[in-house]
Order: sequence, then structure tokens, then C-alpha cells
Amino acid sequence: MTAKDLRALLKELGMTHEELADAMNDAIESLTGTRGKVSARTVHNLVSGKTRWPHTKQRMALEIVTGRTAVELGFTPRAKRPEHDDQESAVLRRTFGTATVALALSAAPVSAATRRRVGSGDVQRLHAKFADIIARDHHQGGRATIEAQAVGLAGEAIGLLQGGSASQRVQDAVYATAASFTSSAMWAAIDGRRFDSAQRHFDRATTLAGMSGDLAIQFRIWSHAGSLYRHLGRPVDALAANDAARRLPIARRDPLFAALGHARHAAIHGIRGDLAAIRRCLSLAEDAFDRAHGHNLDEPRPVWMRAFFDRAELHSLATAAHLAARDFATAEAHAHRSLAALRPSLTRTRAITTARLASAQLGQGDVSPAVRTAMSVPFESTGHPRVAGMLTAFERALNEIAPHSAPARAWATYADDRLRRTP
Repeated sequence: MTAKDLRALLKELGMTHEELADAMNDAIESLTGTRGKVSARTVHNLVSGKTRWPHTKQRMALEIVTGRTAVELGFTPRAKRPEHDDQESAVLRRTFGTATVALALSAAPVSAATRRRVGSGDVQRLHAKFADIIARDHHQGGRATIEAQAVGLAGEAIGLLQGGSASQRVQDAVYATAASFTSSAMWAAIDGRRFDSAQRHFDRATTLAGMSGDLAIQFRIWSHAGSLYRHLGRPVDALAANDAARRLPIARRDPLFAALGHARHAAIHGIRGDLAAIRRCLSLAEDAFDRAHGHNLDEPRPVWMRAFFDRAELHSLATAAHLAARDFATAEAHAHRSLAALRPSLTRTRAITTARLASAQLGQGDVSPAVRTAMSVPFESTGHPRVAGMLTAFERALNEIAPHSAPARAWATYADDRLRRTP
């Protein structure tokens, strides 16, 4: 990979040199317990090719953040590395386990005398950090920095168990929290279009969730897998993964989980163009959602569910389903309902739904309203990989439908002035 290619990768990840440095420092801290000292100048040397082979900590941190090995990133291993470098790498790889899941463990065994007791207070502190990850994700979404932070926090959670003792209940809760962090890393990678990295997080998350016995996080992970395969254009795999979520006992016990499972199933059927299946799944989703809010208001639900799944999200998934199936009028109706009910904090969702609304309007030939809607996507969200991809697809469709129209010229001017500027 040339320096130009690496710059393209950073653009794909939506990261500046400073942001990559911060993410690498977070990853180093998750590996060693001490924050790294990577600077923007360090990243510049990596991008420019001045650094041919990063030292061990930087190299592994770069692999965590990008989801690619150093060799895949274009770096050339030294022919003969110092013995210390080999030893350090071995220690870190034992600590790390894989290039995508940071386990902040000590390389030396911990004696029984020095093992601390891990308790509910530790679990609550992890839950608070997870809530922060969820909030950042809904505000920014898809950022590699969120992915790296979530990976590091999963390592922090597992590190508690490796360095301490805990009751079975607390141990299960810590594993569930580690699975939650890893599932957030998975979702950040899906949202940022880093699908290979998302698949690796999925593999690790399912293991952690199975060790925890937590059905809610198992549902989240399998539901995310359905979204992953939907974005990859693999509807058969997507339906199978989402069915794995829908078959869990929690989806039978709690109708809110059932509603989310049905709604995401509808979105998958959208890429198959199966309108009958979409309507059937959305009807099931709406019935389950109403039941959940009719008699189950006191049901304790995880923070990730409370943070986003409401009637606005139900309409957002319906928008995605009908838009993919080219039922543009119905997609537009659901998009308006979603935006009207959307919580202000869900910045990423607002941008995505607005972009979908623009495409639904354009699909009906309403060129001027579609362009006005597309221009209303918040500028700070236009760099999000999914939003950027939707606006690029919108521009292609606009140029096919009305290439020389006044709205098309207005969009071209807007895009050149705002969207295609080099930072």
C-alpha cells in the first residue's frame, strides 16, 4: 500500500491524523495499561511511508484500529528484528489474543494473594462506560475511534476477571459487558463499512456472549449479524442470522425484542424486493411493539435497547425496507413519521433517515423536493460512511433522472462547495 492508499484508507475511516493517533493510544492503553505516545507526526510518518515498519505497540494498535494487519497495510517487516522486539511482540500477542480484540491482561500470572475481588461496583462502572459508548455511537456513528475504544473496554472488562476473583453472578455480568463492548465495536465497524473487521468482532462477541449466558446481548449480536449480511447484500445469511435472534427465548418473553426482530426482518426482505413479506413482518413488529408498551412498561431492558428502539426507529426500518423494494411512496410516508418522532440525540439516525427520504422523493420524480431534502442532511453528518454513500447514490440517480435540470445544477453546486471539499 502506498502513502496515497493509506491516506485513502484514513478518508474511508473518516479519521484525521490526530484522531488516528488518539485511537492508537487508546488501543495501546488497552494492551499495556499505559496510554501510548503516538502523535499526529507519528501518523504522518506512517502515511508518508517514512516509517517502513512500526515498532510493536504501534503496529498492533494500528491493526486494532484499522482491522487490517500491518502487512496488509503495506508495511514491510524488517529482515532481522532485535531480540527485544520479538519478546515484546510475543508478550503483547499473548496478552492481546488476536488483532481485533484487546485483552488487557498481564503476561505474568497473578498469585492468589494479590488477586482482588471483583464486585458489583466494578460491573456498574463498566455499565457507565458502555452507556457512554452507546451515546457516542448514536451521535457520531461508524467512527473507528468508537470501535477502538469499545475494543479496549472489552479488554478492560476481561482484564478484571484475569486479575481478580468474582462470584459466578459477577463473572457472568462481566462477560456480558465485554460482549456488549465487542458488539458495539462490531456495530461501529458495520456502520463505518469496515465489514471484515465487523466479522472478526462478531466471532469474538458470540463467544463472550455465550460465556455470559445473557440472552439480551446474544440477541443484539445476532441481530447485528443480520444487519451486517444485509449491508453485504447477502439476504439468505441475513435472514438466518436475524432468525437466530428472533428464536431466542427473550424474543418470546419480551415483545419489544420481538418487535425489533420483526422490523429488521422486514428491512432484509426489502433487498429481496418482497413487499408481501415486508408488510407481514412490519405488521408483526407493530403488534409486538404495541403489546410491549401496553402491559410491559416496567420490564427492565438493556441500555442499548432503551437508547434507540422506539416508534421512530420502527418507522426508520420500515423506510429502509420499502425504499430497498422501490416502494417509494410508502417509504416516504414512513420517513416523515420517523423524523417527526425522532429523539434529538439520535443525530446519526436523523441524517440517515433524511437521506432515505430524499431518495424516496426522487424515486417518485419529485426532483426539487428531493434535492431540498438532501441538502437538509446536517453537514456534520455528511462524512459518515453510510450517509456519504447514500448521498453519492442520490447524486447518481438525480443525474439519471434529471441531468440538466435546475435542481440538478443546484445540487452539483452544493456538493462541490460543501461535500467534496478537501479538508
